[in-house]
Formats: sequence, C-alpha cells, structure tokens
Amino acid sequence: MKRNPNPRSTNARKSPDRKRQDDVSGPQAGRISADLPSPALMPAPTPDSGVTELIDRAAHAMLARSTLGLSPASLGLAAADWWAHLASSPGKQLALFAEALRQVSAFAHDFAQALTHCAGDPDTPKCAEESGLDRRFQDAGWKRFPYNVLQRAFLMQETWWHSATTGVRGVSPHHEAVVAFAARQALDMLAPNNAPLTNPEVARATLASGGANLIEGAKAWLDDTQRLAIGARPAGTDGFNPGVEVACTPGKVVLRNRLIELIQYLPTTPKVHAEPILIIPAWIMKFYILDLSPENSLVKYLVSQGYTVFMISWRNPTGVDRELGMDDYLRLGPMAAVDAVRAIVPGARIHAAGYCLGGTLLAIVASLMSARGDDRLASVTLLASQTDFTEAGELTLFIDDSQVSFLEDMMWAQGYLDTTQMAGAFQMLRSYDLIWSRITRDYLLGQRQPPNDLMAWNADATRMPLRMHSEYLRGLYLDNDLAEGRWRAMGQAVAVEDVRQPWFVVGTEADHVAPWRSVYKIHLLADGDVTFVLTSGGHNAGIVSEPGHPHRRFRWAARKRGAAFQDPQQWLEQAHREDGSWWPCWTAWLARHGSGLTDPPRIDEPALGDAPGTYVLQR
Repeated sequence: MKRNPNPRSTNARKSPDRKRQDDVSGPQAGRISADLPSPALMPAPTPDSGVTELIDRAAHAMLARSTLGLSPASLGLAAADWWAHLASSPGKQLALFAEALRQVSAFAHDFAQALTHCAGDPDTPKCAEESGLDRRFQDAGWKRFPYNVLQRAFLMQETWWHSATTGVRGVSPHHEAVVAFAARQALDMLAPNNAPLTNPEVARATLASGGANLIEGAKAWLDDTQRLAIGARPAGTDGFNPGVEVACTPGKVVLRNRLIELIQYLPTTPKVHAEPILIIPAWIMKFYILDLSPENSLVKYLVSQGYTVFMISWRNPTGVDRELGMDDYLRLGPMAAVDAVRAIVPGARIHAAGYCLGGTLLAIVASLMSARGDDRLASVTLLASQTDFTEAGELTLFIDDSQVSFLEDMMWAQGYLDTTQMAGAFQMLRSYDLIWSRITRDYLLGQRQPPNDLMAWNADATRMPLRMHSEYLRGLYLDNDLAEGRWRAMGQAVAVEDVRQPWFVVGTEADHVAPWRSVYKIHLLADGDVTFVLTSGGHNAGIVSEPGHPHRRFRWAARKRGAAFQDPQQWLEQAHREDGSWWPCWTAWLARHGSGLTDPPRIDEPALGDAPGTYVLQR
C-alpha cells in the first residue's frame, strides 16, 4: 500500500551552524557605481550578519538555562493565540461563566452536605463527587471532611480550566494543546495532595511519627540537592552497575568505532538459529534497557532461545562531536554493525530490531538498503518506534519551529543536548508520576521508593550532538520527511515502502513517547507483511515484559501484503488477545522467518573486551 505524500512545505533541512551569505563576485565586486549617492549620503553600515547571529544565539543560550530549555516565544505565541480568540468569543465566555456558576452552586451544596455530615447526621452524604480513579486522591482520608471538600474544589477547577483552554474556535491545534498542557502543569503543582497541611496521608503520618517523616523528607531533599549539584547519580541507583547487577549477560565487544561498540553475546545452547539478531537501541539512553537484571533481560531470553544476539552500545558524545549528523549515526551505527555481523556470520541474513529512536533509525537503514538492492536483512522489528510523526503524542508540545530554534541555540553553546535538559521534558509529560508523587512520597512522607533496575537505567541517559539532534527534530518531528518521501540517507532518497522484508511492530498501550496509534501508522507505509502487537504497559515497561511477569497481556494480528487497511479501532476489535509476555510470540515469529538451526558462530579472540564494553560506562 502506497501513501500519497502530504503536499505541505518541503523545506530543506539545513545544518544549524551553516550560515547563508550573499554571493558577491566578479569584476564589479567592491566597485561603487557613479549612479550611487556619495558615501556621506549613504546609510551607515550594518553589523555583519554573522556577528548579529552570534549575539542572538548567545542570548538564547543564556536564557535557556533559566527556562529549562523551553522557548518563551513558543509559549507566548500559544498563550497569545488562545487569549486573542477567547477574548473575541463572547459565546465561549458566556459558556465558561455559566459553567463557573454551576460549579460554585454544586460546591456550595457539597460543602453544606459535608458540614451536616460532620455535625453528626449519618444520613447525609459526604460529597457528591469523590476521587474515583484519580490516583492523587485514592487515600481513604480524602473521603473525610475537610479533605473531601478540598478535593472537590480542585477537581472543579481542573474541569473548568480544561473547558477554558480547549474548544476555542480559531486557535491552532498545536497552540491549544500547549495552553491546555501548561494549565495542567500549573494545576498539578497547586494540587492539595502536594502540601503537608492539605494532604490527609501526610497529616496522619506526621501525627503518628511526631514529625519524623518530615525530618526524613528533609534529609532526602538535602541528599538529592547535593547529588544534583555535583552531578552524582540519583539515590538508590548506585546498586545497579552495568556489568555487575545489570547488563551482565556474557558477551564480547567485537567492534568499536567513534560512535558504537558492537557486543556479541555468548551462546548458551548447542545449536543456534542460522539468522542472528542485531538490536539497535535508542541513542538517547544506554542500551541495557534490553539487558537489565538477568530475570528480565530480553537479551538473555533471546540467547536462551537459541539466537545469536548482537547489540549496539552508543558512545556518550561530548562537545567535540557537535558535527556528527544523522548520516554519521547511520554509517557508524547500524551500517557498520551489519558489516561486522556478516563478517562474523558469513552469508547469513540478519533479523534487525530497533527500540524507540533506534527503530526509526532501523527503518531508515532498511529503506536505504532496499534502495541499494542490499538484501542482507531477513526481517525488521520495531519496538515502540515511529515512522510517521504526525501524531507523535505530547512530546510534540515541545517541538515547533520556535522551540527547535531555541534548542539549537542552547546546544550551539555546548555542542550537545545535555541529559538533564532532556529529562525535564520527559518528566513534565508525566508530572504526577515523575515529579509530584515523588515529592509527596520522598519529602513529605519520608518514604524513599525502593530502587529497581528500570529506575537506575532511566537515570542513565546519554547526550546528543548538536547536528544530529537538530536534523532529526526538524526532519522527522517537524517536517515528517521520512513518511512523506523527502528524507535522504547518505545521499539516497529513501522510502519505507521500498522495504520488502516482513515487519514485526510492537506498540504499548500507555506510551507517552511513541503513542501506539502513531506506531500503528506503519500499516500506511510498509508494503511487506506486517505483524502488529499491542502490549500492556508504557514505553519502557511494555517492552521489558518478561515471561512470568504478572498482569501482562497483549493483542496481535498479522496483515498480509496487499490486504486492505484497517484503522486502529477496527484492529482492536479483531486482534487476537493473549495473556502473558509478547516475547515468545516474537521469537516464534522469528523462527518462522528463519532457516533452521546451525552451529554457533565464532568469536574472534582476542576480542576488544568483555560485555558490556566501555561506552556504556561513560558519564
């Protein structure tokens, strides 16, 4: 099935450091025409454009340090768009005023009922609306006065502000989403569960412990502040060290270049599948999300099923790598890895798998190889990876022309995007889970959450070079060039439709980074057979879904090449439902697209070192 290109702008991608200059050459260059006014009457010369651009970039870079990398212009434009249209919409204003009156009336009624109940009338209901499924208010204390009244008032405010920031005619969808998101962030910060005097669980713990919980919370806050100041790892993650507690599946480093180490894992079965698996993780984080503790390591599971597994481990770039671009990541990453795997397993075709942005990179690589007539891939697996970015979820709130330009200037000052600057955006996408609930638990209740391997990995991010980050933000997120036929890889125009290998694509139900309906758009691009799996969990936990993990489930369905398209809702209704992990489903699929068993491939000695290598240890 071919997708018609979107007829929107085909802006060329340019290097963030590349400056445009006037082309003045030839014998007339530098000559003043007799027809021109005398120098005394000519306007004063303007500063050199390079100097003015330097001033602007330096100013933006300094400003970015105080705004967590968020562009004030982008936020201001969204707010102005919303406010201007709301101010000129008397009907919407009237509806908001009427809704406010209804909520005030309902609140007064609930408040009177709550007071009557407290006065001792057991037949009077407490409050018309309780917390329901809202995790912020699940403690039993929120059902008692006065906390039920505080909860009710807050939920009413949330409802009103949602109505106020959405449905205003004329506001662009992007600006509406930004304003609604900003309102949610402000309300999350002001929620009554975040303050010790208005949180019944904190009040109860304080009375029971004589304030010891607040003392422990203050110690935790001081420890976190000190760790942040010196750049130390977060508390609780010191017990998960790559090569010891995590990333400890035995293997050897068989390739090292400027950008990657390639790890070949040791076989554990007398015979192995003829086709090796090459895994391309996202370069935004360390690779061991797929090789965590032995009991939940995807790599260990694959090896135990008789697969020869190779893993790319990305180097952590520094300022000297600022000019590394997407083509460098292609050439030194997956393309170099494919060459190395084929040298170790001669003649074998490769099952390639990519996670998150690594999957997007794999889709580009597979498209490039198909365009060149290179058939070394046996299949393509995408794990929570997007190829069409028109519905890329809440992450696009931080991606527009103003925001990307601001990020480029911030990166220009240091040559890369730092890990702390990336973490802020991801934390705001799930502010309750990653910010406010942690503050309540750690600092108000004085209860440190027990560390786990996934938390340790999540705190172990990598930097991203200026040029590469700018190219993929503009080319993929802003312009959607890969899906719309404008992406060029190593000088070659590429299209996902050219890939003839079968696809195995996994989406996760609660994904905030790569929403499953966005991942599902592979059906609009791929011409080959597509097996799509939708698994429970989020972007990380849905992929790390080992057999035996409780409460796991997934759905799957296969679409043959040439079959009619089904929208996501149709797919949900007819997909097969299964309990448990999707991992066995994948390995069975790989076996069906393989050519049987053979002897394990060699590992040349001496290797470049033991797994997990050295790049994963870089800070």
